[in-house]
Amino acid sequence: QVQLVESGGGLVQPGGSLRLSCVASGRIFSLNTMGWYRQVPGKERELAATITSGGSANYADSVKGRFTISRDDAKKTVYLQMNSLKPEDTAVYYCYANVRSRYYEDRNDYWGQGSQVTVSS
Repeated sequence: QVQLVESGGGLVQPGGSLRLSCVASGRIFSLNTMGWYRQVPGKERELAATITSGGSANYADSVKGRFTISRDDAKKTVYLQMNSLKPEDTAVYYCYANVRSRYYEDRNDYWGQGSQVTVSS
């Protein structure tokens, strides 16, 4: 089993910054794509940013130029640096990881519990 634990959410004023962190633990043979999705009440969960094991990043158009995703595989951690935050960035942010637990097993998707980010004056 794999657990993802997020931290770093909170309340910030428009134009401010926050950094989300997500640590993976448990039975991990390889960490593949990791990322962040976000969801507001009444809407589907949507991509914010992902990063492959090779370091290639992908961003939603709405966050390009403001958010930066990175990872530290030695720490089994993925980060999301969020700058120039807007009220429309308010959401619950979920960490995601695609993990192979044993070399002979298929990969599986795992999710964190969610971290609230509120952008408001």
